[in-house]
Amino acid sequence: MTTTQHEPYSFVTKVIGLFADWLKQRRELNELMEYEAEFGGLECVARELNVTPADLERLVRQGSQSANELPYMLTALDIDEAALRRAEPALLRDMERVCSFCTHKRQCHQELAAGTAATNYVEYCENSDTIDTVRFKS
Repeated sequence: MTTTQHEPYSFVTKVIGLFADWLKQRRELNELMEYEAEFGGLECVARELNVTPADLERLVRQGSQSANELPYMLTALDIDEAALRRAEPALLRDMERVCSFCTHKRQCHQELAAGTAATNYVEYCENSDTIDTVRFKS
């Protein structure tokens, strides 16, 4: 008797992954709301992160991976992320926030994969002005 192995359907796998991400985001949002209810400190946390409470809620909804492109972009532009974090931690946090809210993720991914991000980032990257400032300071 021969058995045929079937690879999992990519669509089903993708749906399961999306559902898992949605559940994780709901849990994170619920934790944030519980913190607010228990300590009344959502505004305090938002202030500490230099964002509005609405932006903080949006960041939680976006998920913890929403600024993953930034380190790759910094590397593509020969910017030392660790040095930037030591010298300008607030600036880097703001860049992460901007990256999280970016609406050009697809283009960013394509440019990074193609190795053209360093040449074309000014056309789509919402951090381009900040990046230019950092690059010219170095």
